[in-house]
Amino acid sequence: MFRNYFITALRNFRRNKIFSIINVLGLSIGISASLVIFLIVHYEMSYDRFEPARNSIYRVVMDLHFNGNDGHASAVPAPLGKAIKDETTGVDQTVPLFQFQGDATAKVAILYSNPDKPIVYKKQANIIFTNNDYFKMMAYDWVAGSAQTALQKPFEAVISESRAKQYFPSVSLASVIGKQITYNDSVKAFVTGIVKDIDENTFFDAKEFISLPTVFQLGLKDDFMMNEWKDWMGYSQLVVKLAPNSNAARIEAQLKTILTKYNPEAAKDSSRLMSFKLQPLNDIHFNNVYGGGVGHRIAHLPTLYGLLAIAGFLLLLGCINFINLTTAQASQRAKEIGIRKTMGSSKKQLVMQFLGETLFITFIATVLSIIITPVLLKAFAGYIPDGLHYDLFHQPYLLLFLALVTLVVSFLSGLYPALILSGYKPALVLKKQAFANSSQTRNAWLRKTLTVSQFVIAQFFVIAAFMVSKQIHYSLNKDLGFKKDAIIYFHVPFDTTLSRRYALMNEIKSMPEVQLSSLGFLSPAIEGAAFSDIVYVDGKKEVKENVQVRWGDTNYLKLYQIKLVAGKYVQQSDTLKELLINEAYSKELGFKNPDDAIGKQLLINRKHISIVGVLHDFHEQSLHGVIGPLAFYSFNNRSFNVHVALKPQNADGTQWKNAIKKIESSFKKIYPDAEFNYSFFDESIAKFYESEQKISSLLKWATGLAVFISCLGLLGLVIYTTNVRTKEIGIRKVLGASVYQIVSMLSKDFVSLVMIAFAIAAPIAWWAGNKWLENFAYRTNISWWVFALSGVAMIVIALITLSIRTIQAAMANPVNALVNE
Repeated sequence: MFRNYFITALRNFRRNKIFSIINVLGLSIGISASLVIFLIVHYEMSYDRFEPARNSIYRVVMDLHFNGNDGHASAVPAPLGKAIKDETTGVDQTVPLFQFQGDATAKVAILYSNPDKPIVYKKQANIIFTNNDYFKMMAYDWVAGSAQTALQKPFEAVISESRAKQYFPSVSLASVIGKQITYNDSVKAFVTGIVKDIDENTFFDAKEFISLPTVFQLGLKDDFMMNEWKDWMGYSQLVVKLAPNSNAARIEAQLKTILTKYNPEAAKDSSRLMSFKLQPLNDIHFNNVYGGGVGHRIAHLPTLYGLLAIAGFLLLLGCINFINLTTAQASQRAKEIGIRKTMGSSKKQLVMQFLGETLFITFIATVLSIIITPVLLKAFAGYIPDGLHYDLFHQPYLLLFLALVTLVVSFLSGLYPALILSGYKPALVLKKQAFANSSQTRNAWLRKTLTVSQFVIAQFFVIAAFMVSKQIHYSLNKDLGFKKDAIIYFHVPFDTTLSRRYALMNEIKSMPEVQLSSLGFLSPAIEGAAFSDIVYVDGKKEVKENVQVRWGDTNYLKLYQIKLVAGKYVQQSDTLKELLINEAYSKELGFKNPDDAIGKQLLINRKHISIVGVLHDFHEQSLHGVIGPLAFYSFNNRSFNVHVALKPQNADGTQWKNAIKKIESSFKKIYPDAEFNYSFFDESIAKFYESEQKISSLLKWATGLAVFISCLGLLGLVIYTTNVRTKEIGIRKVLGASVYQIVSMLSKDFVSLVMIAFAIAAPIAWWAGNKWLENFAYRTNISWWVFALSGVAMIVIALITLSIRTIQAAMANPVNALVNE
């Protein structure tokens, strides 16, 4: 029986090649998209699922409130770890994680090398300072050494197996124990243990572990702010593992007591609050409020849910498309069904046969999707997380997923056509009366409903794609309050004197391709923030504000063309003498007129500094956030970024390239051991909206696929309709109807379906777009023309699709239609 079903399915596939290919194409698109999305979502959801005690592991984070502004940080004051260990109950392990500041340079001397000329490995990431509790909390497999004794003494290091093989490629792992590694020429450590690399996706991605006592032994506790409770570093994180009978609320209460003890000002009044909170391990990878910390990527959970929705919609469109195309060719199978029923086939057998045919087509689509998935992964490499891989035979859960998708899609796609086809009455079929008036009566509403559903989804994607693109265009083209084009910036190495920095600046200024250069701090707008506590006393009350800061020489504001609204620019100085504030800060200090702020003094680092001018507000971060208070001053001793405004590009487009080559040559002459890495400022601004640009690109792809599959479904419905109205079309032509009249008659109902879909999709898209735009403090308007353009575009696409079949039907010879009657 099953062999017969298979042979019948194969014959039907060959007999209806065009429909079969369209069916396979529509389903394979949906299955391929769902497979790629499943890979991404499964990868992201797999973070930190392997730790046996994961439900007891928390990261300590901070919630902040300053003068009405809320803040959050994944970093905590450095001494908190010791305080928790000494002064709390209910915590089994306390694990401080101090990321090595910047990429490290590791120097190692192996047996066959000259000890005076060690091998140097630059840009070594994933290095942390931590304690022995780390290895009590994380169940590593040890190649050499012991978890019980690791990292207890100064100058000890544990390294992963991959780093051991990298640093000591020709030495047995056992012989690596005792070897010395020197980090950045300042931190020396001896290998006391080697652990196997963790192959799972995890927040705990360190490859090298240096003992925390090393910091104290080297006299670096001030650099690590080990005694500072009122400030913290971004690379200082803290993880705890709770005891079996403890809970997060109990520990948070004890943390509040500790904070009050060591930082009484943390909760002094309602305008300045600070508190510690325990963040569950499974929340770290998805919580953008606190961030992942240094070097840790955050997955956007709503985006993952959105991807799942896209996968579901594309699969649904493929199923609807299959149903429409299958019912469209039902008339061709009517005689076969009638004969089978006359010969004794039951309805159940016919249903099984048609479901088998659907399963056959779905299986072919699944095989095709397996083949094209690697191509899709390469095409969307920019959206694929690092570490995600596709290996069907070593990822058994993929086979299970594909099997489940194949069965579900086959059932959803094939059940309705199977029930309809198997329900034909043999007598009517053999008399050719099975389709009489069926396009306007029985089951017509369901096919139209499916088509409307397809176009609702497609129309929603079209409108959403327009809205996202409009907001990105608005963000990239809005006047941000500064110049951003033709500007590059780069970092120079830290040194204690200004001589080398000034020498480099003099060479850059002399270059004919350079319009202006400046030595300063960060660019006007950056991803992240740099804050300083600044106090203003107006004679009645004290206003303490956490203020964004920028500094640079006198060319900095000229280069970026940041304007004054009151007062004057700061004078050149190597120390902090005078400053500028922006309009937002001036208003927060209570000055209605910017001129009123001139001459007032602010307390910075226990020093009173006069305000000499007020800057026009500019966007110091992305348009997601409002413009906050900002201060600018001249302070060259702490300026390690060079900003260069290039002259306009020449006709052949080589001037900027030549300028950058010259700048790099001067840089390498003065800093021969440093790497020259520059960025264009406008490209850095564009990166603010990298996630939105990815969403826009994905939406465009989803829109294209949804429209394509929907049009295939529409084509199926029009084929079905023209098939059952062949006699009517022939009679109308005999009575004198023109091709235009027949095409209009056939298209009218379909266009009305598209318009109904638009009426349903438009308010849904407006609501979703408005909710998405709430993420931006400064956003574009939801314009009426977005909806009008989207609706017109969909109608035009639908008319083009309809014309493929309606014109052919209208131009057919009526004799051929009537002779069969």
